[in-house]
Amino acid sequence: MKPLAFATYTGSSALTADDALAVAPLGERGIEAVPAAWNDPAVRWEKFAGVVIRSCWDYHLMPAEFRRWVNALNAAEVMVWNPAGMLLWNMDKRYLLDLAAKGVQIPRTIWVEAGATPDLSELLHDAGIHQAVVKPAISATAHQTWRVARERAADFQKPFEKQVLSGATLVQEFIPELLRDGEWSLLFFGGQFSHAVKKRPAGGDFRVQHDYGGSAVPEAASAALLSQARQILATLDTMPLYARVDGVEVAGQLVLLELELIEPELFLRLDPAAPERFAAAVARACGKW
Repeated sequence: MKPLAFATYTGSSALTADDALAVAPLGERGIEAVPAAWNDPAVRWEKFAGVVIRSCWDYHLMPAEFRRWVNALNAAEVMVWNPAGMLLWNMDKRYLLDLAAKGVQIPRTIWVEAGATPDLSELLHDAGIHQAVVKPAISATAHQTWRVARERAADFQKPFEKQVLSGATLVQEFIPELLRDGEWSLLFFGGQFSHAVKKRPAGGDFRVQHDYGGSAVPEAASAALLSQARQILATLDTMPLYARVDGVEVAGQLVLLELELIEPELFLRLDPAAPERFAAAVARACGKW
């Protein structure tokens, strides 16, 4: 079998320490996983058995190029996971509105088209939102994501206009339970639940990512929570090879913040059996048991 590419990026072309944990169990299944930067023009993707998107952590900075690359893989009939159509759909956070239309619970969300000139204070007032999170429609790792209270919205009007000028933007109701209880990350491989992680922001922040001082620890999720996560995945036309369901639990209800289907951190290091589960799912996808 040809080697399997784990797509990285030129800023850090090697596998992350977390993804590297899958190399040995994949090797035991006859699959050689090797890193290859998605935006390296020297890479010949057809030489691989397929491509698993992993640490393509700059795609949001060059979305047009990333779309072209994904479409080129698809046109060349190179197998890619998750599937090309799913990747392109998941790039734009409008997907959250698609899921909401299917009954998935998301925070109250206002979609602002690129180039629009709405008044942020009026938006929040009309929507009944007191605390909001503003984020670009195409973003990763909380890039250009900020929080604002309605009473201070006028102070942020200029930054808001600048952000909307550069691209479509989401204004979402902030879920205060995130500060108290943290954010769930529920990991699924091949549609099967693998492990759960609880992420918490650093003091004084609301972003749970490691880049901003956030922490992540393994934590058992309730059967009810997992059932809700499975229902979210069931709304998809195709079951992804990997999925991370990120959300906050509010009175027993999982409120979806993100459904990560492109390049989520899988937190393999936080569950001893997770690398084996991921490798098994990859092997099934490749047709190797």
